[in-house]
Amino acid sequence: MTRITVKVDGSSFTDEVEPRTLLVHYLREQLGKTGTVVGCDTGNCGSCTVHLDGRSIKSCSLLAVQADGHEVTTIEGLGSNGQLHPMQQAFHENHALQCGYCTPGMIMQSIDLLADNPDPSEDDVRLGIEGNLCRCTGYQNIVKAVRAAAAAGGAQ
Repeated sequence: MTRITVKVDGSSFTDEVEPRTLLVHYLREQLGKTGTVVGCDTGNCGSCTVHLDGRSIKSCSLLAVQADGHEVTTIEGLGSNGQLHPMQQAFHENHALQCGYCTPGMIMQSIDLLADNPDPSEDDVRLGIEGNLCRCTGYQNIVKAVRAAAAAGGAQ
């Protein structure tokens, strides 16, 4: 077992983990952050996307021990004071989900996209989310939501 200290959604956690534990499993199983979804476990689908020190990563491709000393933000850590994050609000208002399985990772990736490009074109959005797969929506409303969040300052 290895001792790690990680700040997750604003709270500090010190835990013992098996060295081979993936960050996604640590977040879900030890911290109860079940909004971070286990999809493919291979880094292909993006449903497990979280922010590590403010940048999006696929948490199924990072060991929990690699997050030691870092800050992780999950979908549960986005809103504040009972309010949705602007990106969450834009996804809701633009009907940018159907089954919802990809939504947490898609939102986390989209926030990172807007941090780099606060006014993306439709093509920029499609390129920026290409590592996050959705089997339901056809992406039209996701692109619309990301652009709406951009107009509302959604990279906060």
